[in-house]
Amino acid sequence: MHNVIFMNQAENEMQQQAEDNQMDINTDENAAGTSKLSEPVAEENELEKSKLELQEQKDKYLRLMAEFDNFRRRTAKERLDLIQTAGKDVVVSLLDVLDDCDRAEKQLNSNADIATQKEGVMLVFNKIRSTLQSKGVKAMESIHTEFDTEKHEAITEIPAPTPELKGKILDEVTKGYYLNDKLIRFAKVVVGN
Repeated sequence: MHNVIFMNQAENEMQQQAEDNQMDINTDENAAGTSKLSEPVAEENELEKSKLELQEQKDKYLRLMAEFDNFRRRTAKERLDLIQTAGKDVVVSLLDVLDDCDRAEKQLNSNADIATQKEGVMLVFNKIRSTLQSKGVKAMESIHTEFDTEKHEAITEIPAPTPELKGKILDEVTKGYYLNDKLIRFAKVVVGN
């Protein structure tokens, strides 16, 4: 019987020790409670914080994509408008020349004086040249210069009248032009052989 009491006492002590161990998980009101319960809460806070940061980054990305898409559409529309009205300035300046051509045509039909007609036509030609020059158009000087494939297009070759004109341009079939010092039309030329 003494053994049974001893065993019951040992079981009670083990049970008490197990209960003490269970109470060590911050259920005791005197325990600090900072070691075990705060760690999962900190992990949850970190997870929530990461989720919020991820959501903020997604929102920023979506806004940026929408802004870029709007920018792309706006610039495409502006480019289309610019292409459609690119020649407007030149055309408006040539309308004055067209008016002069109309007046010259009336004079040709009503006046028989050839000298006056010639003078009027020359004035129109000079006006169109000066208008184009004011817009940056410049004629290329090609005759008696070296043939250059970057600026000239050879139509034909003919025998050079003198040896120093060999390989040089002898005649210009179509003038070449620059617009603001950029080649816009090749000169079609006859080259001495």
